[in-house]
Amino acid sequence: MAMVTRRIALLGGLLASGFRVSPAAAGGATPRAAIESFYAVLLEVMKQATSLGFEGRYRRLQPAIEAAFNLPLMIRLAVGPQWNALSGDQQARLLEAFRRFTIATYASRFDGYDGERFEIRGESPSPSGGTLVETRVVPQTGDIVDLNYLMRQGEGGWQIIDVFLSGTISELATRRAEFTAVLRRDGADGLVAMLQSKASPGAR
Repeated sequence: MAMVTRRIALLGGLLASGFRVSPAAAGGATPRAAIESFYAVLLEVMKQATSLGFEGRYRRLQPAIEAAFNLPLMIRLAVGPQWNALSGDQQARLLEAFRRFTIATYASRFDGYDGERFEIRGESPSPSGGTLVETRVVPQTGDIVDLNYLMRQGEGGWQIIDVFLSGTISELATRRAEFTAVLRRDGADGLVAMLQSKASPGAR
């Protein structure tokens, strides 16, 4: 049960059964299609986690995460107004560190399968713009956890820009509080270093 809870908590920090859609389609033509594709790849990787190892999971998850999540927009929103004060080189290094951190987090934490199911319940317009896709994680035992994804349409199709655990806890807001504190204390180099350290398999 502890392992299931840890994975569900991670899903709120960055995530059914039966979906078989290619990773290339993860930036979907519809919000639901984007989530279906991402969950399909995630579930497949979880089931093969031991044989793949960390590096194998990272490689398999990378294209799906880059397609499903609008990582450039997410890092800009997480940094907030300070983003515009950064140089182009600092912005590029932050994006790359955030990309590696996000993929490594999933590759490290989703290292097995305990019978979880990912279910999509529906979608609705978001008051802040975009579309909210409502899903839930159903473990074999224990409580069901609601996960809502805020989606916006861009050049990559419909992509995730925020995740809400239990329907209300915003990952974007949590990251913004953490990232802005590090930026004020240690600058852009400090934030890059923090993300790089958290992307290491040994850090998880």
